Amino acid sequence: MQVVKAYPNGIFSWVDLMTTDQEGAKAFYSAIFGWDVNDQPTDMGGVYSMFEIEGYGVAGGGEMSPDMKAAGMPTVWTSYVKHDNADTIAEKVTAAGGVVIMPPMDVMQEGRMLMAQDPTGAVFGVWQPKNHIGAQLVNQANTLVWNELQTRDIPTAREFYSAVFGWTYETDASGYVMCKQDGRMHAGMLQIDERWGDAPNNWSVYFLVDDVDAKAEQVTVLGGNIIVPRTNAGDMGSFVVAQDPQGGVFTIMTFTGPVDPPPGY
Repeated sequence: MQVVKAYPNGIFSWVDLMTTDQEGAKAFYSAIFGWDVNDQPTDMGGVYSMFEIEGYGVAGGGEMSPDMKAAGMPTVWTSYVKHDNADTIAEKVTAAGGVVIMPPMDVMQEGRMLMAQDPTGAVFGVWQPKNHIGAQLVNQANTLVWNELQTRDIPTAREFYSAVFGWTYETDASGYVMCKQDGRMHAGMLQIDERWGDAPNNWSVYFLVDDVDAKAEQVTVLGGNIIVPRTNAGDMGSFVVAQDPQGGVFTIMTFTGPVDPPPGY
């Protein structure tokens, strides 16, 4: 088992779930991925759930406030980019045409974070680590393996994330854009077309699994939905887009070959 000790700046390091039903989400994801739950009280009240494998953090989750629920906010997974200076990134977000939704704030002794929206409307977070580095396990079975921007305006997105984090890009024959940070492929950009209907521009999370068909069956048995059935991703593998019982969307993927090692290896 390869445990991440630290993330380079500009790399996705954490994902968490904001849900309408924390207890229901804990039961669902524990059953799907074998995650243990470590509930931790916060200084703002409520509990933040750390999802773990063998004691190592892989993702997080919390329940929406009553105001969020009343406003009709959907259950959503959020992706966080690591950076050592969240305040500097907040300034770059604004300068590049994005919106800082929640300015940098300290999260107890765990780190400092901000929430932002890129010019295409996709929301993401920035995590400046202190005690909490982010996910200790990635690119391994039942952990985060990929983050993907699904957007109607790839050129604008490319310019924005390059200005904010220094990302460079590589585009394959199908038009899929791979995001690079200091040579490491760590995320992708996918063009939304008319077949998507009114789906919002968003950052999607991918979890690696050994058997995508078995996991998809579990999703439905446990009360979730399959949005996109098993689909081949060229020579890379296959994936399924799923929805948890509270409406949170995520992707499970099986690779045909080896996966990149976690950062630092």
